Amino acid sequence: MKLATITITRRGTERARGGHLWIYRSDVREAGAAATAGGSTVRVRDERGRFVAHALYSDRSEIALRLLSWKDESIDREWWRKRLRASFARRAGLEREADAFRLVYAEGDALPSLIVDRYADVLVLQTLSQGTEAVKGMLVELLIEEFSPSAVVERNDVKVRLLEGLPMTAGVLYGDAPGELEISQHGTRFRVAPLGGQKTGAFLDQRENHLAARRHAHGRALDCFTFNGGFALHLAPACESVLALDISAEAVRAAGRNAELNGAANVEFREANVFDALREMQDAGSRFDTIVLDPPAFAKNRASFHAAARGYKEINLRALKLLDTGGTLVTCTCSYHMTETAFLEVLTEAAADARRRLQIIEKRIQASDHPVLIGVPETLYLKCVIARVIE
Repeated sequence: MKLATITITRRGTERARGGHLWIYRSDVREAGAAATAGGSTVRVRDERGRFVAHALYSDRSEIALRLLSWKDESIDREWWRKRLRASFARRAGLEREADAFRLVYAEGDALPSLIVDRYADVLVLQTLSQGTEAVKGMLVELLIEEFSPSAVVERNDVKVRLLEGLPMTAGVLYGDAPGELEISQHGTRFRVAPLGGQKTGAFLDQRENHLAARRHAHGRALDCFTFNGGFALHLAPACESVLALDISAEAVRAAGRNAELNGAANVEFREANVFDALREMQDAGSRFDTIVLDPPAFAKNRASFHAAARGYKEINLRALKLLDTGGTLVTCTCSYHMTETAFLEVLTEAAADARRRLQIIEKRIQASDHPVLIGVPETLYLKCVIARVIE
């Protein structure tokens, strides 16, 4: 079938040839796009008529084109199969560490707007643009053929789909998915709900940071924004005690069940507003040897950056005042707009105001199954700093 052709500006061409996978609507010649159906796979050419790439086209989003291939090749069922196989192959060996991880990380795996997560033998799919939504049925078939899962679930209940004119929806696409299932990460067991948990069921991007935190943890620990207890339960074997906080009563109950699953008797989960709790513990003279800060994204867009920076500074300042000398701070941001440089500036200011001297032990990012694609800075969003208080 002959593909529609869309012409892009010189600026868009330079962006594509520089490695980015997104072309914005302002760089699309509307004359070529007017007759193109949203969700189509199209040929992209420059203003001189030269081939640039194949792409998924959206007639609603400001991201009009998501580039699939710089080669002039057929984007057919076998192309998708080959790309999926390549993404799966890059995760070879991870099953020895965990049975829950990301199999396809969208732009990070050069499969823009497509996410596939594995939870034991259940696959969770997200099709986040008109283009991947249009081939969702084929993708499910390929996942079944290549992976033989017991079930394929969609978690398309995310707001970014509204920008594409797509409904928010979640459900079972294939097989019989359990309401809950058990996964293991580095020997720590969790119960997750692929159809009901946050994201696609769990925060898989912190998997390797959990182990890094355990290496440096000791003494009395505090885990803030614990969610399902990921950090807390990994810290438990290395610490005398762990107090874990989350504002969500549902999260606290789920984390408590995970603690029971692992026999972690030295972990206490408590429902609390972290900002208030840190202030109250400081007033009460509480002290800790290890503190983890893993908050939700405070900076969801550029407009919220300054307010987010104040929030990050507040919790880090409070944590530093609670840490004993020699204590470990594991502090994270999952906000793309909070760059590593900006985050380190926030930590510097917090340390100065707390009158504490910090050593950085490790600077980390999201787990390796969430790879960063050079040329697409949006694929790097999670920053994790592990630091030691020396004075």
